[in-house]
Amino acid sequence: MKIQKLLVAFLLISLSIGCSTDSTSDGSSEPTIDKSGNLKALGASAEELLSDIKFTSITIEMVYVTGFKPSQKTIDNLKSFLNTRTFKPDGVTISTRAIASSSLAPFTIQEIANIEKEERLVYNAGDEIAVFIYFADGSNEDDTDNKVVLGSAYRNTSMVIYSKTIENVAARANAPEKSTIESTVVNHEFGHLFGLVDVGSPMQTDHKDSPEGSHCNVDGCLMTANVQIGGPLIDMIGSTVPDLDSFCIQDLQANGGK
Repeated sequence: MKIQKLLVAFLLISLSIGCSTDSTSDGSSEPTIDKSGNLKALGASAEELLSDIKFTSITIEMVYVTGFKPSQKTIDNLKSFLNTRTFKPDGVTISTRAIASSSLAPFTIQEIANIEKEERLVYNAGDEIAVFIYFADGSNEDDTDNKVVLGSAYRNTSMVIYSKTIENVAARANAPEKSTIESTVVNHEFGHLFGLVDVGSPMQTDHKDSPEGSHCNVDGCLMTANVQIGGPLIDMIGSTVPDLDSFCIQDLQANGGK
């Protein structure tokens, strides 16, 4: 599922093996990996990601096309964001792995899901919940000269970051560092995995920017639609990654988070 479009002017914009079961279904030496917990609708695992009721740790598999490795700033900021907003006593682990280009760009979300099917190694297992983040070497097929997609959270534990598009945005005049834009988009999409806004974590106070889908209507919040847009994003974030506003934080706290 592709998340969010800014309908007026712009279209909006997770270590290695170890998270699999050891059982086999046919007596062969190949392990059977239960993928069902990672193939649900967006927001379906919000409470599981936020709380320690079922899962006490998060492992994130960052798979990137060679040449588009996420910055260390992005990795550090994401880990800080998760530690701040989730109850995971066994911690957050992030791994990165390079793969070859699919040569499919510009992408549909179905093509991204197919790449995940082929490349994803880490799934929920035991008390560990797994997230897959794909850093793509191209754009979304719906991009135009005036509207671009920077990222999409499309399942309960899956997202794509359009790294090539972020690179192009970062090259604009007066744009923040590429790593700041990248980090902002990754944190924003993780907010959607957390069920924001009103897509798995029920609103405690109405703050949904209804015309723009599952976004926050509080200016400056990480979850506003502006976070995923080229020009407005540049104007909004400056040199720092936005944080969640109090309404979004209340929603997460009510659903098991901090």
